[in-house]
Formats: sequence, structure tokens, C-alpha cells
Amino acid sequence: MGLLNFERLKNSLIRTRENLLGKVQSIISLKPVIDDELLAHLEETLVGSDVGISTTEKLIENLKVRAREQRYNKVEEIRTVLKEEIEKLFAVNGSVGSQPRFDQRPVVVMIVGVNGVGKTTTVGKLAYIYRTTGSKVLIAAADTFRAASNEQLEIWAGRAGVRIVQQAHGADPGAVAFDALKSAISNGDDVLLIDTAGRLHTKVNLMEELKKIKRVLQKQLPEAPHEVLLVLDATTGQNAIVQARQFTAALGITGLILTKLDGTAKGGIVFSISNELRVPVRYIGVGEGIDDLQPFDKKVFVDALFED
Repeated sequence: MGLLNFERLKNSLIRTRENLLGKVQSIISLKPVIDDELLAHLEETLVGSDVGISTTEKLIENLKVRAREQRYNKVEEIRTVLKEEIEKLFAVNGSVGSQPRFDQRPVVVMIVGVNGVGKTTTVGKLAYIYRTTGSKVLIAAADTFRAASNEQLEIWAGRAGVRIVQQAHGADPGAVAFDALKSAISNGDDVLLIDTAGRLHTKVNLMEELKKIKRVLQKQLPEAPHEVLLVLDATTGQNAIVQARQFTAALGITGLILTKLDGTAKGGIVFSISNELRVPVRYIGVGEGIDDLQPFDKKVFVDALFED
């Protein structure tokens, strides 16, 4: 990651850094040694920063073990050890920022998530990433239930400089996906991005509709979709984990995209999601611009968070 992108990431984590590390630093400054009282305050701070209870317990237990085995007794060492232990959380599920490679063309990517998480804009930004790395990209506007969804996605497709397949409002999402895949194959596109609905009519189950899209795709390309990426709003904190569990159970999520990290003090949710769900974080959103979606790299992320 270049210096400019690192600075942008670091700046986007200001509120999380203040909420998490600012409080950690305050705890450290008040205690001369590592003891149970310090660790209890640290645990409370981590939970309050949306790191999550089970993930916090794991971090605290690891800190205790290291303090005992390596005979840490100076609080100044807590910050360094905490940084190392947080980075290990990502190592558990292999989130190292590398994107999977597929021999098949087109690579079919379904983008799912509830309304309001920034799903449609994320599709546009993701299309821009693929296009600027030399791929021919097609977007399928399969969110046919939300008013103005097509218009919004068409604008983002124009910004990204990619083609878009769409039908009238209320059209069958599966038909849109089917036609888009047919077009991608005949046009020799490298990547097909499918935007999907986040909320349907009360008589239609969202998960069943998304499963239907998968089945329709597999009629043309049995291995499709190659990726099912779930978009989550980082500002929702622990509620994001609830959403992730539901979508993973229904669709077999292969990766996560966390948006709005620049607008939240709850960036600790990244640790919790990575540790609890064992689903890799693929991208993070750090702003509203078309180039503000960044491939996730655990080391760069933790370095930016702990940067003074």
C-alpha cells in the first residue's frame, strides 16, 4: 500500500483510535504495573469499542499468558503486546489482504447485504478497482425492488467506466443475473459484479431470492458465483455480526466488505468479525470517493490503527 493510501487509512481510523487506544493509553498511564485491575479496565475498554466479548476474552487471556511467561511487568509493554495479539486474530482466518485468483472467466461476484450499508456504491467502487487493474467488468443491476437503485448504479458504472445490464423496476432479479452472465460470456468480460436487493416485499424472503439468483447463475456456469461478498456497515457495531451470521448460514459467504470505517469509533468490530466468523475481510471502505475502497491487509490495518 502506498504512502497516500496508508495516510488515508490512518486518518479514517481516527475515531476508532481515539476510542480504543486513547482509553488504553489512559489506563496505562494510571497503573505502574500489569495486574488484574489493569487487565479488567482494559477488558472493559475493548468491549466498549465493539471488539466483542468473546474476542476480548481471548485477547485478555493471551495478554495474561504472555505477561506470565515472558515476565512482562511494565505497562509500557502492553501497547506493543496488544498490537501483536490483535494482528494474530486476523491470522486465524487467513485475512492477509490477498484476493483469490480464478482461472474461469468471467469471475462472477455476488454482492449482498441489507439496505443502507452502502452496497450499491460499493459495487461501483469494486468495479473501479477491477477496471483500473486491467479487467473488463460488467455490472448486473439485480436490485430491482428498491426505487432508484438502477439509476444510482448506472451513475456508479459511469464513474467506474464499465458496462451495466439492467431491466425495469420490479423485474425478476434472477432474470437480470441470467442475462448479465450471458452478456459477460459473449462479450469476453473478466468480471461480472451482481448487485442484489437488501430488502424485498414482505411476501418474499430475501435469502430465498438470493439463493434463487445463485441457482439461475449455475444453470449457465455451474461454479458460479465464484465469490459471495457481504457488505457490512461498520457503524452498526455488533449488529453487523448478527447480519454476517445470517447471510453466511444462508448463502455461504466467501468474504466481507466493511464500509464507513471513517465515520465510526467502532472499528474494533473488524477484530471481532475476523475472529468469530472465520470469514476473511476482503475490502474496507474509508471514504465516499470512488477510490476509497481498499483491499484489506491485516498488517497495514493494525499499523494504521496503532500509528501515533
